[in-house]
Amino acid sequence: MNWKRKVNETVGELTGFHFSRVTHPAGGPEPQRTARRESQRAAAVAADQVRPPVHPEADRLVQPVFLLSPVRSGSTLLRVILNAHSQIHAPHELHLRRLTVGFGTTLAEQAMDALGHNRADLEHLLWDRVLHRELTLSGKKIIVDKTPANAFAFERLTACWPGARFVFLLRHPVSIATSWHEASPGKRDAEAAAVDALRYMKAVERARKALDGLTVRYEDVTAEPEQETRRICDFLGVPWEEEMLDYGARNDYRKGLGDWKDKIRSGAIQTGRELPDPDAVPDVLKDISAAWGYLPVGSR
Repeated sequence: MNWKRKVNETVGELTGFHFSRVTHPAGGPEPQRTARRESQRAAAVAADQVRPPVHPEADRLVQPVFLLSPVRSGSTLLRVILNAHSQIHAPHELHLRRLTVGFGTTLAEQAMDALGHNRADLEHLLWDRVLHRELTLSGKKIIVDKTPANAFAFERLTACWPGARFVFLLRHPVSIATSWHEASPGKRDAEAAAVDALRYMKAVERARKALDGLTVRYEDVTAEPEQETRRICDFLGVPWEEEMLDYGARNDYRKGLGDWKDKIRSGAIQTGRELPDPDAVPDVLKDISAAWGYLPVGSR
């Protein structure tokens, strides 16, 4: 009998407890890490659970504005311009729809059901509280979320916030695809970037067709910033402020939560890249380019 076994038996006799080694498959992740990953991959809420609030006067605290745009469309620039307004708070990308809740026990689920809440309802309460807290801490009146992936879930957003307002930001599809490739050239080539970015463009177009809102173009924002920001302020019901045109360099820029490159960090609105020649638009982007007015309809 080795000393470790002897100590374990003695402790067992005195306390009733025994030491044992926690094992996991060779080369596999630790149990805690596995559990954490599994909790992060919670199953999506069933579509039939998603519904508007039953008691909006009690549940909903904010009426957010969502800036729906494809990736690399200039949404970070527009975000910081809006955030420079004294009444508009536009934080970095929030990815609210990825925040999920779960029932730890059957009793917890029964308790929430007795209150009239399903999982979708509870997630909506969580999302709303996050926005409400951000808005309260900012001391402003309007909150804007500009997460590009929101375009894939606009139906869920309108269920959560029936009073939400939407601003659609467009940019020439070739410019979007080129910028998406340049952001991570080692991750995707130019062709793959165009195909991937097109998913976002199509999602934004679906949202534009389904929702009321204001459409602005990146090229107009950079060429005529005062005119375009006045349009947005009119839509949001706030007075225009000149400070929006000089948004400053002091903002929270983080890779993965929006643009983080030197151009956006300059603190000044800069002219966008030249529009591509119509003949240079690849076939995969011609339909969306025509739909957005960058090519004549039927130019394929």
